[in-house]
Amino acid sequence: MKNSASNESFNYIESEDEDEEKWNRDGDDSDSSHSSMAMRQESKPNSYSNAWPQSYRQSIDLYSSVPSPNVGFLGNSSLSRFGSSFLSSSLTQRHTAEITKPLLPTAPTDVEQQQQRRSSYTLLPPVPARRSSILKKGDSEHKPSRISHEFPISQGSTFGQALLNGINVLCGVGILSAPYAVKEGGWLSLAILLMFAVLSFYTGLLLRYCLDSAPGLETYPDIGQAAFGKLGRIAISIILYVELYACCVEYIILESDNLSSLFPNAHLTLLGYELGSHHLFALAATLAVLPTCWLRDLSILSYISVGGVIASILVVLCLFWVGLVDQVGFVGKGTTLNLSTLPVAIGLYGYCYSGHAVYPNIYTSMANRSQYPAVLLTSFAICTFMCAGAAVLGYLMFGESTQSQFTLNMPQNLIASKLAVWTTVVNPFTKYALTISPVAMSLEELIPTRHLKSHMYPILIRTALVISTLFVGLSIPFFGLVMALIGSLLTMLVTLILPCACYLSILREKVTYLQVSACVLTITVGVISSAFGTYSAVSQIIENLM
Repeated sequence: MKNSASNESFNYIESEDEDEEKWNRDGDDSDSSHSSMAMRQESKPNSYSNAWPQSYRQSIDLYSSVPSPNVGFLGNSSLSRFGSSFLSSSLTQRHTAEITKPLLPTAPTDVEQQQQRRSSYTLLPPVPARRSSILKKGDSEHKPSRISHEFPISQGSTFGQALLNGINVLCGVGILSAPYAVKEGGWLSLAILLMFAVLSFYTGLLLRYCLDSAPGLETYPDIGQAAFGKLGRIAISIILYVELYACCVEYIILESDNLSSLFPNAHLTLLGYELGSHHLFALAATLAVLPTCWLRDLSILSYISVGGVIASILVVLCLFWVGLVDQVGFVGKGTTLNLSTLPVAIGLYGYCYSGHAVYPNIYTSMANRSQYPAVLLTSFAICTFMCAGAAVLGYLMFGESTQSQFTLNMPQNLIASKLAVWTTVVNPFTKYALTISPVAMSLEELIPTRHLKSHMYPILIRTALVISTLFVGLSIPFFGLVMALIGSLLTMLVTLILPCACYLSILREKVTYLQVSACVLTITVGVISSAFGTYSAVSQIIENLM
């Protein structure tokens, strides 16, 4: 982050970026709102960005968006200094300007000392400011030093890009368990899916109001700090990171289940231990994703992970094809309501809407923020339609024999089934590193200053995280129950409870009685769903382990 701009970097700058350079050089006041905010942030360090975790913004942007690719491994190569904006889209072939840093003065400031303590996320491409500055050769010593994390990401995200990012976050592996959720809760439990969709959309709007309440708020942890101080920031960050870690555990279980269904007789004798198909493929999947977690710059994976949207749509289409075209048939009407296992269904439905950790980043990245409600509504409508469609057709096809992933029920002799299974197997390989990376970066921030130059510690942290997800996945190899536990315990907090609590705390002097009532109702639904869902999921996990 200390290098000045190279001549090559100017090849990626378009006319709109030249206008931004002129604004920074001449003090153009044409956009007073953006300039005043940028100057306020430059003159006064952002207290939200200086608290742990400092890497949240960049890591979540990379996890949830579609950047231009830039590849490298953990290290000090200058290639990582000049990456593209995380939210710039290769689909539209637009590149936003990068932030370049002048040489540091001989006596580092307090802010720069904090910058030195940051994790290896500083090896990632820098996040551009709302008004990026491009420094020509010879100008660096005349410009004030800027720290990229103090500024929000460039406001260049269009409606289509924001919508694509929103769908990419929502349409994940939760769709695979939608038929299983109907089996556990019965047909009437689909009303819970619709209820969660409405409440999640509402709380997504609340996050927007929280972000607009004060300058400098950009991420979910920032909202937590504004509402409950630094303790709130730390607590919310830990919850978000645990949710991401648990998703990586789900990926390992997912790979193990689907690959073992394709090759049930696979086994291996290793150091005197006989590894069955489940253990073998869980180990193989872990070894396969481990090198991707060592990448210094994951933007190439983030670019590929947009295929997650296509993969989710393709898997659902394969399910429809098997049921309607290949005419596998429908087994019966199914159960209307199953109260004994309904709490498990609640957790599974809740997991389908676990995208609130990313919505603040999507909102602050949009060029036209007034379009955010439309982006939110459209992404929720598409996700709900896909989940409900897969749930109805899958349960009609497989009935009470529905497994935790409908790909495990699909006849293996059909081409559509093979396509669905292999799509399900390949997709997590692009998402695992992106999902675990925010967790790793947050831990790397805790590395003592004297060890920051060592590449060994980031690699050891990432390796330990990956290996630990293997052991957790092998210890609790129940995809549906683990998903229900995540959805009940973590997603309810992130999606329903905390947005309302933060909104009431931050805007307590402005909220109306109706708004308070809506928030209290949402929190009540979240607490009840979390309590019953968590208890039921944990009970069944313990029962299956005994």
